[in-house]
Amino acid sequence: MRRTARPRRASTTVALLAATMTAALAAGCTAQHSQSDDKRSRGQGQHTPAPHHSVDAAGSVLAVKIDNAPGARPQTGLDSADIVYAEQVEGGLSRLMAVYATTLPKVVGPVRSARESDLELLRQFDEPTLAFSGAQHKLLPLIDQAPLQAEPPGRASKAYFRGTGKAAPHNLFLRPARLMPSAPGPAALTTGFRYGAAPTGGKAAKARTVRYPAAGFTFTWSPGLHRYLVAMDGTPTVTTDGKRVAPATVVVQYVKVHKSAFHDFLGNYTPYTETVGSGRADVLRDGRVYDVNWKRGTAMDGTSFTTKDGKPVNFAKGQVWVVLAQAS
Repeated sequence: MRRTARPRRASTTVALLAATMTAALAAGCTAQHSQSDDKRSRGQGQHTPAPHHSVDAAGSVLAVKIDNAPGARPQTGLDSADIVYAEQVEGGLSRLMAVYATTLPKVVGPVRSARESDLELLRQFDEPTLAFSGAQHKLLPLIDQAPLQAEPPGRASKAYFRGTGKAAPHNLFLRPARLMPSAPGPAALTTGFRYGAAPTGGKAAKARTVRYPAAGFTFTWSPGLHRYLVAMDGTPTVTTDGKRVAPATVVVQYVKVHKSAFHDFLGNYTPYTETVGSGRADVLRDGRVYDVNWKRGTAMDGTSFTTKDGKPVNFAKGQVWVVLAQAS
């Protein structure tokens, strides 16, 4: 589904982003990013940031990179997100991106670092606000040139705080209200997702597990809640206030995953997850699974999901989880 783009700053055009990314690819990267997010945040002082513009809350979703290492759990504010993206990172582990449009929780976290793939994923939104703890040194210029509002601690220190219940680096939290005064509303969700009645067909499915090399997600249908109960690495997923995370729709989207231009000091490359293109996906809703096709023509487009005969696929109303899995 093609969305109508709003006017963007001249400094964040597609051409400039592409040129910057090309230069970075040619130069390569030897920055150490597997140390800690504290070091990544300090690295932001080594480049010239883009001018800090005020956030337009009327049309800007809030996207927060959320730590998903075992030491970061339970997370805070995850149940309030409209969309949760799960992606693979170094070592076969997972990280989450929570997108907020209809509700801004008081606190979200733990917050962790951004990845190159995030820039492509976020292009579907109009000037999204990205909250993250830091990034590799050579990725920072790409973030500055991307059509988004970057809000790491170095630029919005009053919005972040260190909690006492977890050890660093799993203790950085965000107060969303200090970045944007109110939630922008559902119209800001320019993803192409459709909500409504379920498609015909499908197969009954009580549970579904998706595995990364060193992480796993299981979604179990609860008829009583009419939601999917999330478990990660075999442990039920709850928030810090004891709420079980339970989306209404789960999408397992099969995508291409390859090495990015960036690696850590040990030479481990960050996976790059391609979300532009086409492929197949499994959509779980109402206790059934549907084998569908997905398509995203350009980075500025949302993603369309269709049945095998080309009919649009509706999601159930409520939170959506999108697990980006390696296509076979």
